[in-house]
Amino acid sequence: MFFIFNTITYKLNHYEKAHHLVNTCNQYFLYYSSGPNERSYWRMGIQQWNRSASAFFEDGYFIHTIHQADKFIMSRGGSYEANNGTIKAKVYFNSSDSSNVGGELNVPFEVSADKLSMDVPDGRVNFNRVDDGKAPLAGVWRITGRMQEDGKVADIHQTGSRQTYKLLTGKKFQWVAIDPEKKEFSGTSGGSYTFKDGKYTEQIEFFSRDNSRVGVSLVFDGKLQDGKWHHSGLSSKGAKIYEVWSKVDE
Repeated sequence: MFFIFNTITYKLNHYEKAHHLVNTCNQYFLYYSSGPNERSYWRMGIQQWNRSASAFFEDGYFIHTIHQADKFIMSRGGSYEANNGTIKAKVYFNSSDSSNVGGELNVPFEVSADKLSMDVPDGRVNFNRVDDGKAPLAGVWRITGRMQEDGKVADIHQTGSRQTYKLLTGKKFQWVAIDPEKKEFSGTSGGSYTFKDGKYTEQIEFFSRDNSRVGVSLVFDGKLQDGKWHHSGLSSKGAKIYEVWSKVDE
């Protein structure tokens, strides 16, 4: 659903860029949520081109990212509300054009069985359901704790407007570090994940800071304890980490 917003953003502000985007994307990934506890994974595929666009849309937040093979191109996201068949969204970050931060979008949509339809300037676009988004880690998470050198976990007290979020559905993940007030984008990475028998494994599909990390699998110890996600292992740079994440709606 987030891709709806970005298509419209392009078409309202840069119509020719929107047309180019639609005709060069290899895949469109769509995560749709009709309520705070309902998540789905949708996809529309175009096989002739080699770009892909991934999109999360859940629990009041959305992220849309475009990459081409191992090359990161752009990412943007923000918050949303869905009422009476219309999605109202506000952009919190845009890696390629910070002037869009703070902008608002309105998109008509409807869902019928396993098909999502949306109305855009060129007409109606349909998406098919692929993933229902049901998983223990599905949701929007914010980092709230980190282990220090003394081995103790300390709370992270974020100052100012800098924010770090991680969105997960049934199969996909993406984290993003942003500062909406300053219109700053610090980085993002995403891809596929599994969470089984206390092991959380990420397969990186894009990384804004280092394209060479694409294709790498990262394995962490993971557990849910008192509603918090404890996440430990080695970072993409090989550094030891122990992090605690909390859901943003709790």
